[in-house]
Amino acid sequence: MRCRCEHALRPRRRVPRVTLLRSERGFTLIELLVVVIILGLLAALVGPRLLGRVGQSKTAAARVQIELLGAALDQFKLDVGRYPATQEGLQALQVSPGNAPGWSGPYLKKDVPRDPWGTPYQYKSPGDHGEYDLFTYGADQTPGGEGENTDITSWGTEGKSQ
Repeated sequence: MRCRCEHALRPRRRVPRVTLLRSERGFTLIELLVVVIILGLLAALVGPRLLGRVGQSKTAAARVQIELLGAALDQFKLDVGRYPATQEGLQALQVSPGNAPGWSGPYLKKDVPRDPWGTPYQYKSPGDHGEYDLFTYGADQTPGGEGENTDITSWGTEGKSQ
């Protein structure tokens, strides 16, 4: 009769089938749900911050464009002796209006830009706040607002309606 000890000392030759199936099975439904929930939480926390930065950068870009357009308007005035009339608009910085002796433009390297939200800048001369008013109403395109909806103006009262 054989000793049971010998059987215990013999190496096993085959791997249990249950172990192979479990390792080949992949992720469980609960594991996948946990990953989806974690990704959702990350998106909820990080997404608004990224979108807020986009809005801030558009507002900053509009301020810079208004300053650059203001410099071009000042150069127009130095050459012509006046700012473009409201009817001539900002296009007078690109194409000479008929009644502008001394015009030495174009005063912009490219076409007159639209604001970062895709609408034309508002221009009025003479203005209500100075020799000219140059502004955009922001993302909402209505007077007033806060954040990305703030009015950006050449006279420096951002956020206040006219």
